[in-house]
Amino acid sequence: MEPLNHISNIIALSMGAAWASGINLYAAVLVLGILGLTGSIVLPPDLTILTHPLVMGAAGVMYLVEFFADKVPGVDTAWDGIHTFIRIPAGALLAAGAVGQFNPVLALVAAILGGGLAAASHAAKAGSRVMINTSPEPFTNWIASITEDIVVVLGLWTALKHPWIFMVLLVLFILLLIWLLPKLWKGVVKIFGAIGRLFKSKEEISTAPPGPGPR
Repeated sequence: MEPLNHISNIIALSMGAAWASGINLYAAVLVLGILGLTGSIVLPPDLTILTHPLVMGAAGVMYLVEFFADKVPGVDTAWDGIHTFIRIPAGALLAAGAVGQFNPVLALVAAILGGGLAAASHAAKAGSRVMINTSPEPFTNWIASITEDIVVVLGLWTALKHPWIFMVLLVLFILLLIWLLPKLWKGVVKIFGAIGRLFKSKEEISTAPPGPGPR
């Protein structure tokens, strides 16, 4: 494959890596690393580090951890909460790395846009998981997790092989998020509010003074 030097390829790779990082960072790193290592793509200089065996090994281990954590109701939400501080900055770094060889200013712009995009996709994933966890059965978590992994792989493949198609899909994704995120936020607030009231009622019952004894 020719080096990714065309502007559409660079934009698609930059934003694709950021978008994928917000959903499953370790899968994104593995996909890019494997494609770069096998010569399926020529990664930009600042992203060739993804092909290093130590980087790929660490990403592989963490992907396995996330693979199981992501399928347990409650654990997946805690995992997403922790990864708010990992996926977003990593998405910004990957986006910047895709354009860093051109101009530091462009790298900074890519980092800002990439961080925002990673935050948006992460918020959609985390918010939808909170809603899914209200279901009493665990199968929806498995379905959601596997679907997310497939979407990340297919999304990155589309970004690398068909950048214009990816960018059109990305615009549609952003428009969907503009409509979806406020609804997810309201749902998440409602759920955590109900949980808070439940714990408060239990605490009031446990601390209530005993009633009068038998006469």
